[in-house]
This record gives sequence, C-alpha cells and structure tokens, in this order.
Amino acid sequence: MIVVTGAAGFIGSCLVAYLNELGHNDLWLVDDFQQYPAKTPNLEGKNFQRKSERTTFLQDLRESSSPPSLIFHMGARTDTAEQDVALFEELNLNYTKALWNYCVEFGLPLVYASSAATYGGGELGYDDRHDVVEQLQPLNPYGRSKNDFDKWALAQDSQPPRWFGLKFFNIYGPNEYHKGRMASVVWHAFRQIKASGEMKLFRSHRADIADGQQSRDFVYVKDLCRVLTWLAFEANNQAKNGLYNLGTGQARPFIDLVHAVFKAMDQSPKISFIDTPADIRDTYQYYTQAEMRKLQAAGYPHAFHSLEAGVEDYVKQYLIPTKYY
Repeated sequence: MIVVTGAAGFIGSCLVAYLNELGHNDLWLVDDFQQYPAKTPNLEGKNFQRKSERTTFLQDLRESSSPPSLIFHMGARTDTAEQDVALFEELNLNYTKALWNYCVEFGLPLVYASSAATYGGGELGYDDRHDVVEQLQPLNPYGRSKNDFDKWALAQDSQPPRWFGLKFFNIYGPNEYHKGRMASVVWHAFRQIKASGEMKLFRSHRADIADGQQSRDFVYVKDLCRVLTWLAFEANNQAKNGLYNLGTGQARPFIDLVHAVFKAMDQSPKISFIDTPADIRDTYQYYTQAEMRKLQAAGYPHAFHSLEAGVEDYVKQYLIPTKYY
C-alpha cells in the first residue's frame, strides 16, 4: 500500500489521480479531511483503499497489521503569510521527522515535499547542492520550516533506504479551487478575467525590475507528479538519495503567464498593476529559477510543459469547465 499525505490538497490529490492513471489503486490517503471539507471534491472519483486523519495517522501506522510500501509526504502548512512559528514546527518539521523515523525503522522509501522557499531571496542561487543548505536564509517561517527539515534530514546517520526531498518551485494546475489567496496566479488570473475582462498584477517595488517582470519558475502540476513517481518507481541508482529541485529550469515573467491565460480564454490582454500587499512585500521573491542539473544527471528522461502549453491545458480542460483532475 502506498501512503499519500496531504491527499485532499492541491498537489496531493493530483498525485492520487496520477497514481490511479499508473494503475496504483492501493492507496492510503491522509489529510485533515474533517477540518477542511472544501477539499472534498478533489478526491471524487479517485480510487483508494484507506483514509486516515492527519492527527491519528501516526498511531494508525503503528496499529496497522503491515507497513505500507512507500510514503509520499505532500502534507504541510503552506501559507507563506502565516507567522506562527510553533504551528510550522509542529506540522512541517516534527510531523515529517516522525514519518522519517518510521521509514527508517521499517525500511520504507520516503518522497517528501520541500520548497523553493528555502532559497530565500536567492542570494546563494537556486542550486540543490547539499553543501549550501546550512547557509540558506528563507524569508518567512514557512520557508524556514522546510529548510530546517532538510538540514535535519541531511544530518541523520539513520536514513530511509531511498529518500528524496523535492524543492517545489511555483506549481500551478487543477484541484486548487479551495486555496483562495494561496492559489496560483493562473487561477487568480482566470477568475479576474472571467469577472472583469482584466487582470491586476502586483506592482514591482524594486527599481531594477519593471512591473510584471517579476519572474518565477512555473511548473505544471502534471509534470511534478511525473517526477515524483519516476523517482519512486523508475529511477535507477544514479538518482542518489537527497534533495532535488523540481522546476523547469526556466524563469518566466508574471506578465507572460497572464498573457498565456488571456490567450487560453480567447480574450485580448488588459493588465493593470496594484501594490504588493504590505504583509508579504518585505519577503516577496522577485526571481526564482531552478538549477535542474542534478535531476537530469540522475537520468530523468521527460520534458516539461512550456508555460504556454501548461496554462492552456489547465484553463481549457479544467478551469473553463470547472473540472477536477
């Protein structure tokens, strides 16, 4: 049986769908199902064998007659505006440590979600080398919690037989209807354009970067699922245990993304700019671009969607008809 934590969330539910497509229906899903009913539609039509609440899952594991074969740990507190350090320590750090120790004890592979937020302002670049992890300075408690676990994992003498921590860059795609403010810019753009025919982007608050030229490494969630399952099921011994970036390797400006949304909706672009909210302005990342040499050297064989192709698939196949993956 394969465990997927965060299974009702955006990335977790897409991973469940992708695993089903690969023929894996022996899934054990974990999430705060009762606390967040808005995520329930993400799992409609999915095949799985068991569900556990996050709060009882560690006990359920211990009481299970046999351990699972693999854990995909996608569950986390992901709000970059949240300032409650204790909450991140509980949900992102200590919970992941408990899963790690269980995988060590029973010899299970572990694939977990780290984040590009660990890179902070990018002063040290966006290279997934292990020797820079201790020096990284994330800009918010969320990023620090992810980097704290990465540092802890690398320092452990006892490790799962196979483990991969994936530093997700800017992920977009279906099943994020419930995320509200934290949903991707593609989702926000679609909603704004549908309602008003125009899109408001955050204004740049740096003199060296023009409005709309803030750039991120945007990754379509279907590509993310393909990488996760390749590492878990197909990667040969060249894919060594450790941290891997999960981006496309190409930064694109937000204005390009919005133009792609307008095109997918068959509408002419109409874009204006508003101030970046004060509560995130000082910790806002103006540029991210994944260095992808490590995954390529491990033999990953698949190309990623271009920004335009990913946005077109997302908008036309899911957002316009209000469908789930």
